[in-house]
Amino acid sequence: MLQIFGPRCAKRNQIVTRQDRFAVGANMKRFKSVDECLAGTEQWQEELALLRKILLSCDVEETVKWGAPAYTYRGKNVVGIGAFKSYVGLWFHQGALLADEAGVLINAQEGVTRAMRQWRFASKKEIKTRLIKQYVKEAIGLVEAGKQIKPVRKKKTVVIPSELKVALGKNKKAKANFAAMTPGCRREYADYIAAAKRDETKERRLKKILPMILAAKGLNDKYRS
Repeated sequence: MLQIFGPRCAKRNQIVTRQDRFAVGANMKRFKSVDECLAGTEQWQEELALLRKILLSCDVEETVKWGAPAYTYRGKNVVGIGAFKSYVGLWFHQGALLADEAGVLINAQEGVTRAMRQWRFASKKEIKTRLIKQYVKEAIGLVEAGKQIKPVRKKKTVVIPSELKVALGKNKKAKANFAAMTPGCRREYADYIAAAKRDETKERRLKKILPMILAAKGLNDKYRS
């Protein structure tokens, strides 16, 4: 039975290729320590031990994140280790900013993964200690310089129920106040009306919230004070 671990295709950026997809989900173990990761992996024992030794010789701290070995500097993710069916690899969290003069880094999913880059090894002989240390040192330098590619967070569109639209259309002040609210406040009101199953319930809730909107108050403001 294969024991595989690695950065998951959670965290928005999918980094697992189609042929290695079996490693994600039910077949992926969640380890609590790096020692557990290595002990529970039947494949790539020597390669994983060597990669760990190299990283531990760098100025990084070892921990476990997303069930896999992770190495941080000043609390920032720098690099991680992953093991899959056809390779072991290093994951540089800000790999897109590295010079990559050796041309070893790849983007597993162009157009999806923005910052993270992989460095894959199919055998122990492909693991070059000095070169890996150079890349880790450069990655640490990015942290020190405060350079990073931040994830793009998609803004959720607030869908206003028709009943609320009609009610707001009949009162200019309520409509103006609602438009001036934060997206979060507007979403709370919209969800409150949309969640009502019966027309009578929607009507009752509209009567409740219209005075609040006229007073420029959020639905849950009283719970935030």
